[in-house]
Amino acid sequence: MVRKFALLCLALVLVCAVAAPVFAQSGDSLYKRLGGYDAIAAVTDDFIGRLIADPQTSKFFLGFSHDSKKRIRQHVVDFLCQATGGPCVYTGRDMKTAHAGSKISEADWDASIKDLTATLDKFKVPAKEKGEVLNALGPLKNDIVTVH
Repeated sequence: MVRKFALLCLALVLVCAVAAPVFAQSGDSLYKRLGGYDAIAAVTDDFIGRLIADPQTSKFFLGFSHDSKKRIRQHVVDFLCQATGGPCVYTGRDMKTAHAGSKISEADWDASIKDLTATLDKFKVPAKEKGEVLNALGPLKNDIVTVH
């Protein structure tokens, strides 16, 4: 269960990692520029869907009930909403704690980055902001990848 939840937390972190750098460059919050709650929910749904469909990362989603998947999805949405300057409150664990013992490998990380990039492309995130999202991930990798 911890491994499965950890990859969902990874999804959350990958999308949220840009909140601070992007927010600093604009008068509007990233939350507002992304289109608010509904847009964040749509991005979350697409990204999680890609992770579930990806042969590299789908193993982390096995065994969850429908209710558990809905609860995890809501945690991701709340985290993204809060991290981008929106009105939501995320009550989950920090990334190092959430990923402890998860056995996320470099290959899992790379697959998640690929899936995130595809989601950002689908939602037509501008190249500059997409680059900021991807560049912000470097410092998070050590807290998430536990198998080297």
